[in-house]
Amino acid sequence: MIGGLPQALDVAFKGGAVMGMSVVGLATLGLGILWLVFSSMYGVDEAGLQTTFNVITGFSMGASSIALFARVGGGIYTKAADVGADLVGKVESGLPEDDPRNPAVIADNVGDNVGDVAGMGADLFESFVGAIIGAMVLALGFEQVTSGASLGPVLLPLIVAAAGIICSILGTLVVKTKEGGNPQHALDLGAFGAAGVMAVATFGLANILWPAGGAQISGGGLVTWTHVGAATVVGLATGVLVGLITSYYCSMNKPPVDSIANQSRTGTATNIIAGLGVGMESTAAPIVVIAVGVVLANYFAGLYGVAIAALGMLSTTGIQLAVDAYGPIADNAGGIAEMSHQAPEVRERTDKLDAVGNTTAAIGKGFAIGSAAMTALALFAAFIQQTKIPGIDISKPVVMGGVFIGGMLPFLFSSMAMSAVGDAAMDMITEVRRQFREIPGLLEGTAKPDTARCVDISTKAAIRKMVLPGAMAVVSPVVIGVGFGPEALGGLLAGVTVSGVLMAIFMSNAGGAWDNAKKSFEGGGFKMDDGTVHEKGSEAHDASVVGDTVGDPFKDTAGPSLNILVKLMSVVALVMAPLLAGFSGLIPL
Repeated sequence: MIGGLPQALDVAFKGGAVMGMSVVGLATLGLGILWLVFSSMYGVDEAGLQTTFNVITGFSMGASSIALFARVGGGIYTKAADVGADLVGKVESGLPEDDPRNPAVIADNVGDNVGDVAGMGADLFESFVGAIIGAMVLALGFEQVTSGASLGPVLLPLIVAAAGIICSILGTLVVKTKEGGNPQHALDLGAFGAAGVMAVATFGLANILWPAGGAQISGGGLVTWTHVGAATVVGLATGVLVGLITSYYCSMNKPPVDSIANQSRTGTATNIIAGLGVGMESTAAPIVVIAVGVVLANYFAGLYGVAIAALGMLSTTGIQLAVDAYGPIADNAGGIAEMSHQAPEVRERTDKLDAVGNTTAAIGKGFAIGSAAMTALALFAAFIQQTKIPGIDISKPVVMGGVFIGGMLPFLFSSMAMSAVGDAAMDMITEVRRQFREIPGLLEGTAKPDTARCVDISTKAAIRKMVLPGAMAVVSPVVIGVGFGPEALGGLLAGVTVSGVLMAIFMSNAGGAWDNAKKSFEGGGFKMDDGTVHEKGSEAHDASVVGDTVGDPFKDTAGPSLNILVKLMSVVALVMAPLLAGFSGLIPL
């Protein structure tokens, strides 16, 4: 921070870039090696490709499993610490954020990395891998692939993913700002610039790799390289629009966040009501954008177009993750500045970066949710193709039953996640209160807190409480698929995808808006609609802190974890698909 805001942004963003490029690099390298090994082993005729994809799908299953651990476990860890630190330290004791006297501060700072860096990285790693595999599997729907005339549709997803890494690296080079400038503009330039370059590159790659004269869909129309390029750009545009919409609903000085801050002057209840309303409203525009994107992608290139659109959205994951991971770095820098008693201007700079980091984190979560929806649709289409069922007829009672059960699962899953945070937070609050009460001189700053005890509480809660939600995500598709057949399982996937995506958008955006409503009071005060200014420490600020503690498990535990639920269930179904082909279930109805 000695060099000022430009150098601080540079350090934080480069740290995030390491994370982003590592995730996409390992995903592309892993899938590339698996493709080379197993395609050489089994051959590239139709039967050989089918066997290769059956094996490679296991890579996606592994990515989904670890993503569940990182997202759910990481979310429980970080929010138990955050809620405990805020309610006891800030609201009850009046301590500044990240004050070294607060026993939960270290656990809170560690949790930022566990949930927002490792969790987000694992989430998008899973989406990235799932989108590539979904598109490769759906390439079997082209006659040129099954006849052995061309492997272009199979290889294109891998090449697009690799090109996206190069575009992301180019995007990182333009993320610069000046002293007094807005870091958000620099980050947006890098992310949107990379997407623009990728849109152009996609058409060039499709022109080179796509079969001359186009590829014939089995029983369908002809798909040319321009159709594939257009579908990929649709995915890119969908991702950008979802990010912009999320930014609007979660950014400071925008009407949604300002409305929550205004409602805080009459207490906690109106703050929470306003936050819930903003979260619910925020589901409309992203869902419309995703729906239009799916329809357009299918219009251009059928189900393969939907899969390649999902990959297009994820092609610049490298810089998207860099922008997202920058936030926790800036946040932890502010915590270290507070604990080491740095000059006030240092904390002011970290707070400015952190406020932008809250918005980038919200955008990252919106991007992750949008990509989860598109990836789940790609995997769902691959499941339909692999099981060889003609379609999902919702007029059949067994299918509708599956839809209802699928629609219920995100609510049950979220309940488990929220309850886990609540239970762990209660333990954390009790422990922090105990230390303030029993350690002489702790509040006065003459004694040190037992931070290890708070870290231990979060760690044990994260490991113990994630088992049941994780088991539900894996077991549900197996029970429905084996018990009632592939059509019922298709209904389950449809229900969980729609309900899960809506719940994820609602919870993530509501939490992000609550967070920045609280931040609105901490940067020199917030001017209400009635002209009064309410500053940090006011009753309105206290109400916003309570609202933020409600939003914390929304945006950092339950909401993002629903991405994993949707994708993991689709991956489990795809892994089971070859076994379910022609199977009517143990309980045929």
